Amino acid sequence: MARIALVTGANRGLGLATARRLGELDMTVIVGSRDAARGAQAAAMLRREGIAVEPLRLDVASLPSIRSAGAEVERRHGRLDVLVNNAGVLPEATAAQADRPIDAELLRRTFETNVFGAAAVAQAMLDLLRRSDAGRVVNVSSTMGSLSDQADPASPYHGLVLPAYQASKAALNSLTIGLSKALADTAIKVNSVCPGWAQTDLGGPENRAAAPLSADEAAKAVVAAATVDADGPSGAFLSAAGAVPW
Repeated sequence: MARIALVTGANRGLGLATARRLGELDMTVIVGSRDAARGAQAAAMLRREGIAVEPLRLDVASLPSIRSAGAEVERRHGRLDVLVNNAGVLPEATAAQADRPIDAELLRRTFETNVFGAAAVAQAMLDLLRRSDAGRVVNVSSTMGSLSDQADPASPYHGLVLPAYQASKAALNSLTIGLSKALADTAIKVNSVCPGWAQTDLGGPENRAAAPLSADEAAKAVVAAATVDADGPSGAFLSAAGAVPW
């Protein structure tokens, strides 16, 4: 029986690359997308590549959309084996910050998707994950969410000041730890993953031009966490190079 994977924000970039790689492992991949038409287009493209894929409208900033998506996965499959909380935003990349280093509105908008959305999707899919014999939850984070890294002058990211994004990823990491503890007596493993600096639209055109990794290369770390075996970690912060300091 094919394993069932749901990837949020999967109509482009890292989410699309992750969906492709999971599909290449013979999983049935549900492409979660806020825009139904774009999700359907992404699913059609993957289907032409021979991947078993289904589109699903899922806006992680909308509780009704999340609940509807959970009910639809229940109707289609009755279980879920892999959840990749990939959908994320970085509005600070295009916002003027010179006179406003801390912007409460940007903080709210960023947490709405990066933290509250991921938590709400995990909650909506939890009963379905419990029905899997090896459920996996991967929260796509960032080394920029590492408090140790933010405070390290030797870090290449030390000069990046993106308080809302960095705080959201730190909060997501904390949720990863809490959820892994709550599910310690189950077969579900929950991990945060930094995929690396990837060529996606998250940080705007300048990010795409400067990033050293393709989305496909970055997806390797996400898929590794999504397929960790029974002896693998839970409640960890991982990257392709190994553990990331909290």
